[in-house]
Amino acid sequence: MNSITLDDVEDLALGAVVLGTGGGGDPYIAKIMLREAIAKHGPIEIVDATDLDPDGLLLPICMVGAPTVVVEKFPNGNEAARVLRALESHLGRTGVAVLPLENGGLNSLFPLVVAAELGLPCVDADAIRRAFPQIEMSLFTLAGLSSTPMTMADSMGNYVFFDSVDNATGEKLARACVAQMGMLAVVSAYAVTAGECARFGANGSLTYCLEIGRRIRAIQEGRPGAYAEFLRFCEAEILFTGKVADIERRTTGGWARGTITLIHLDDPRRAMRVEVQNENLIAFEDGEPKAMVPDLITLLDTETGTAMTTESVAYGQRLHVIAMPALPQWHTPEGLALAGPRAFGYDLDFTPIGGSR
Repeated sequence: MNSITLDDVEDLALGAVVLGTGGGGDPYIAKIMLREAIAKHGPIEIVDATDLDPDGLLLPICMVGAPTVVVEKFPNGNEAARVLRALESHLGRTGVAVLPLENGGLNSLFPLVVAAELGLPCVDADAIRRAFPQIEMSLFTLAGLSSTPMTMADSMGNYVFFDSVDNATGEKLARACVAQMGMLAVVSAYAVTAGECARFGANGSLTYCLEIGRRIRAIQEGRPGAYAEFLRFCEAEILFTGKVADIERRTTGGWARGTITLIHLDDPRRAMRVEVQNENLIAFEDGEPKAMVPDLITLLDTETGTAMTTESVAYGQRLHVIAMPALPQWHTPEGLALAGPRAFGYDLDFTPIGGSR
């Protein structure tokens, strides 16, 4: 893949929701923004980090906040340029490409919009290869790279600069500001070089997202064998197929939290509970964990093949609960300490699903 065109937007969005694991924000608004950006500026150049000057500064970008808020509160279009130009000014360097900070939900598409508007290529990589709710949950943190200097702006024109003692503190400072910014802001963190991205990042993640989206579209179009091909490509498995019987949602402390309960379609004695903090974190069947972070848990509508975001799940929906393995780096002791179940407050030993990418 060397460019993103209008023909790619829908497939990219479909894959992004799968990798968003319920979070990352509904990409609907980002799809509109991306289509307008491509129509105005043309196809967006996609580059590998290894094709850039290894000392070249990358410009990382993402939206942070509660995914449920993005449905009603939109960016004003100026936040990204402001935080990235402020980052360049602070570092005294000019960026050579835009870098998505996470691959999931609207944060797979939004960096492409920014790249088009700035006239820069976008790197085929991210820092996670899925969505995580906390800024320090990054492969760059595992590599010992700092998340700061970090710049943040909201749609009202407020701007904040952070220089924290560690990445966990940077997350706490950012989260406090996001709560005061109406639960949505644009952030630039982890000002890495192309060489650091090539060594430590999740390279090829945009291509991976697009390929997942193409397979989801094949499911939606009813192509023979499409579901099996999707599961094969993602090394995924169907944990449970049920109907949504209960949804509990709350937005607190900068997070969209909640619990989704499903009753099995064929055996009403079986129930699955999915715990949510922006993303789907753990799937329990009758109290026993069947899948958990850092592995991915995605809910797919059994009739349409649509991957569901946290805010789009509704009573009565019939859903497949899909589990996918995270990158191997997340299965290391360091990865599990940073983004395993205990990092989210669950006293559970991590149990992986089959395989790893």
